Amino acid sequence: MPDFRSAALLAASLFTVTFAVNLQAPLYEVYAAESGVGVTAVTIAFAAYVGGLMPTLLLLGGLSDRIGRRIPIAAALMLGVLATALLVQAPGWSSLVLARLLLGIGTGLATTAGTAYMTELLGPGRSRQAALLVTSATSLGFGGGALATGLSLGLQGATLLPVSYVLLFLLAPGLALATLGLPRPDRPRAVSLLRLPVFPAGSWMFGAAMALAWSTTGMTIAVVPLELAANGLDGWTGLVVFLAIFIGFLCQPLARRLTNDQALAVGFVLVPLGFLVLLAGVWLKLLSLVLAGTCITSAASYGFTYLAALAELSLRAPDDRPRATAGLFVYAYAGFALPVIASGALADLLGLLPALAIFALAQIAATLLIVTVWTRTGPAPGAATPPQRAQAGS
Repeated sequence: MPDFRSAALLAASLFTVTFAVNLQAPLYEVYAAESGVGVTAVTIAFAAYVGGLMPTLLLLGGLSDRIGRRIPIAAALMLGVLATALLVQAPGWSSLVLARLLLGIGTGLATTAGTAYMTELLGPGRSRQAALLVTSATSLGFGGGALATGLSLGLQGATLLPVSYVLLFLLAPGLALATLGLPRPDRPRAVSLLRLPVFPAGSWMFGAAMALAWSTTGMTIAVVPLELAANGLDGWTGLVVFLAIFIGFLCQPLARRLTNDQALAVGFVLVPLGFLVLLAGVWLKLLSLVLAGTCITSAASYGFTYLAALAELSLRAPDDRPRATAGLFVYAYAGFALPVIASGALADLLGLLPALAIFALAQIAATLLIVTVWTRTGPAPGAATPPQRAQAGS
């Protein structure tokens, strides 16, 4: 029988883990100024998150199969507290790098365990509903942290201890304890602690789509706010980061009505379209276009593409969900980090706007290539399964 009460608490914990991830985004420029570093250094600090996350996915993707789902999620909550406390105690670029590294480790632990745990709490026949709850909670968390800090700074003025940080310090420890008290429906397996991710056969296009979509999100979170600050619009950073993720959350019910294959196709159209609108807004210095482009890319990244990919991988690897989820996020976070670092280096050489334009051209080329190969090879088996059948057959 589905345990909805425990599922709600798990969703709250996953929200809080991801809430901590972008909590410091509106203060990137302040931390950079404290240390006197440029755009490349800021993007490296941003991508340090992936430096913590990728080894966790690659080496510990199956950790929760051995020790249970609860401990990794509780540990992720406390890593978020530690990372944020570090920024309060020693604000600056080096602390930002270390904090982002810790946040990456926490996210890797929580997301791989969380998807499998949610499915176990709701029952194997509700895998798509479990995926929707996980994507909804994490999408709200990733966007909500930046918005909360942006609002806090707007109310408090310039500060290195916004109310949003205090809120995390109050909530996360209690949720960590509550998580440890959740039921344990999974059966621990005598497997190695070090387990590599798995990539189910025929699922490459879902991983490629995630890499492409999340590269756009990475640019929106890390590089676009720097251009906004250069134009005197830094007060809007929190809202931009929030919209970059929250609109995707709003689109998830619509994406759920589509087959995974159809949702993926919608994402391929919206990702480059949205970034072109955003780029036009940056070039013309029109905030309305920046916000509109952010909303369009968000619909693709955290709405159609994210839900379709996570649901498909869950269906394809019902007995190995943590490692399959880890495999999907290897794709996603490679796209999330590498283009951002490259664009940061280009920005220091050519300027922020030319770097954004070069990224847009590369993004369009990559989209056309992936879609061409996908249409020639045909849809992945099971990708066109309607949501009702996918739910019943998992």
